Amino acid sequence: MSHRVLATLTIGQAPRPDIAPVVEAAMPRGVKCVHAGVLDGLTRAEMDRRFAPRKKQPKLVTRIADGTTVVLDKEAVGIAMQEMLERLEARGSDAVLLLCTGEFDGLSCRRARLFEPDKMIPAVVGVLAQSWKVGVIVPLREQIETAMSKWQDLATPALYEAASPYVGDSRELTAAARALRARGAQMLVLDCMGYEQRHRECASREAGCPVILSNTLAARLVAEWM
Repeated sequence: MSHRVLATLTIGQAPRPDIAPVVEAAMPRGVKCVHAGVLDGLTRAEMDRRFAPRKKQPKLVTRIADGTTVVLDKEAVGIAMQEMLERLEARGSDAVLLLCTGEFDGLSCRRARLFEPDKMIPAVVGVLAQSWKVGVIVPLREQIETAMSKWQDLATPALYEAASPYVGDSRELTAAARALRARGAQMLVLDCMGYEQRHRECASREAGCPVILSNTLAARLVAEWM
């Protein structure tokens, strides 16, 4: 298909310089990409007021335009994402790719095709892994409990570690990959759209096994539909 519009929706601010080029490079000729974010146009004070994480509630982490990171309340983000989806549809988007691997209940589009990585990626990983033991790396340790629910349908129970993609060095990721290797992981998943190719290379080097990079996998799958 050609002359279609793909919108990407990040939970942070758009465009994401670490993700948008990956998505655009994967698309076939004739697809126009537009980028939007839940936090677009907001000051740090406004972000804190609207999306400050609540105690003992699920959290998300993202990068904003100035390169810093923010931790957000997942429920508040989900509500704002639905509002953004409606705006993107009104602007003529044919499809929307969420730039977040977190699980969101009840998101929908009336006309545009909605691509949710939290549904796409586990399904593909399950096919690729078969009976292999999968190691899942998430940005925050507090996200492991939520990740366990998301990955529960794998043939073999997954292993989990945390390492943020938004820190300046690879020490966290190196430690996480080594820990998963020591625990018997045969394949790793970097379960956040913020991980980049350099993270994949680091994890693969330390764990000595295949590593799935969420943003490239999601982009390639969406490209097949576009």
